[in-house]
Amino acid sequence: MAEKSDFDRRRFLALAGGGTLATALAVAGASSGPVWATPRFREDPFALGVASGEPTSSGVVLWTRLAPDPVAEDGTGGMPGKAVNVAWQIAEDPRFRRVVRAGTQQASPELAHSVHVEAEGLRPDREYWYRFRAGGELSPVGRTRTAPWAGAALSSLAFGVVSCQSYPDGYYTAYRHLAEEDLDLVLHLGDYIYEGGGQGSIGRGHLPAAETFSLTDYRIRYGQYKSDTDLKAAHAAAPWLVVLDDHEVENNWAGDVSQADTEPDQDPAVFLQRRAAAFQAYYENQPLRRVQRPHGPDMRLHRRVPYGRLAEFTMVDTRQYRDDQACGDGLRSGCADRLDPTRTMLGEEQEAWVLRGLERSRATWNLLGNQVFMMQADHLDGEERGFGMDTWDGYAAARRDLLDGVRRRKVDNFVVLTGDAHRSVAADLKVDFDDPDAPAVGTEFLGTSVSSGGNGQDMDTLGHTWLRENPHMRFHNAQRGYMRCELTPGRLRTDYRVLGQVTTPGAPVTTRASVYVEAGRPGVAHVED
Repeated sequence: MAEKSDFDRRRFLALAGGGTLATALAVAGASSGPVWATPRFREDPFALGVASGEPTSSGVVLWTRLAPDPVAEDGTGGMPGKAVNVAWQIAEDPRFRRVVRAGTQQASPELAHSVHVEAEGLRPDREYWYRFRAGGELSPVGRTRTAPWAGAALSSLAFGVVSCQSYPDGYYTAYRHLAEEDLDLVLHLGDYIYEGGGQGSIGRGHLPAAETFSLTDYRIRYGQYKSDTDLKAAHAAAPWLVVLDDHEVENNWAGDVSQADTEPDQDPAVFLQRRAAAFQAYYENQPLRRVQRPHGPDMRLHRRVPYGRLAEFTMVDTRQYRDDQACGDGLRSGCADRLDPTRTMLGEEQEAWVLRGLERSRATWNLLGNQVFMMQADHLDGEERGFGMDTWDGYAAARRDLLDGVRRRKVDNFVVLTGDAHRSVAADLKVDFDDPDAPAVGTEFLGTSVSSGGNGQDMDTLGHTWLRENPHMRFHNAQRGYMRCELTPGRLRTDYRVLGQVTTPGAPVTTRASVYVEAGRPGVAHVED
């Protein structure tokens, strides 16, 4: 085995060093300091694995981060304050006999020694394998896939949807199963880390042990989360599209407003410093493009990703541009402010961008990657009604405007994909949820958490209430897992894949229900429960 490994390293050196296969790309985050010319590592520098994301018809982002000690107390990942040249390869086979692109990019301490290679010159709708080298060390091999060309008539597309992975709450067994699903794409809709302290009850306590505030804190937290073997397997299995929600920064933050009860975070200037640190660490640890690199507390996360004529993904950001939650946040009854037409969830510019893109789309399916659920959800039995102020229920007029915009523009097959709530729901979306005869204008698939909330259960008290009080909800489950979606020109099928428990590793996965939407017919067509 040693002989084969040596051969691989020599071949990698030759291919990545230059020649007709080498591709020179602009260096993102190049260091102005010294370069570690001949790095030697005491531990595996690729302890955080590899990832890919942001696929187009000609390219993809390749990611890794050098971190031989991912949870080093100084947040450096065990790396010195020097840049390192990292070689990369893309091949048409997992043994790298047919290398088609190769090059070198600098991993700088300014970006926590992360690498974001924007590889181009690839074929559309094609499976590829990739890897990195730093010094004499080779990374694990990752699999990725480019998107089809714009006019391609795809027969099918399979993708996964995940969110909410609190490390102390449970094991990431769902990711092990997700890695085996043979997917074209994975959407992560937020809460990749949790900012709080706490040790949990399963021996996976947070590092650092206290709440994260500084860039060092956030870097350590990502180092802990991304060291998980099952999460690394899922990243290496398919390209990802990611967007953050609240816990990557602070619970229920809204624009420049902190929801903290204590100083100093309540000072907007202090909170924006924290947001800048959180955004920086998020970028460092995700397969994102340079255009998404944050500028202080600002980060452009809304974007569109087309998949031929079959689908277009619109990823939205429901945190940076929203107004503060109405009526002091939380669950409220009789809150008139949530109906205020001047309150916004997406911000005026982003909402116009969303509707303009949906109107221009020629895709069969128009899919919105969203963080907090859009459907109306009355939490109380009987005549009194209660709504959560952090969700679109707290921005009811903005929701009505968006869905009415979808209706007026005759957007085909509008589907919202959502995380955050730690439970699964399939629901019809309506301009007026209070009118039982109002037609559906789209469908929402709310997906459960990977681990947040612990084991969960098939049905709970809130689930019973939701189904009784909200007739547009067609399915509910409160276990952990993920969604597996398959698109064809004629229908969308969403499999709710669930685990019986996550507080011990290795639980099997089953399909709790398959929910169908038929092309040309907004809303849930039927549920195989």
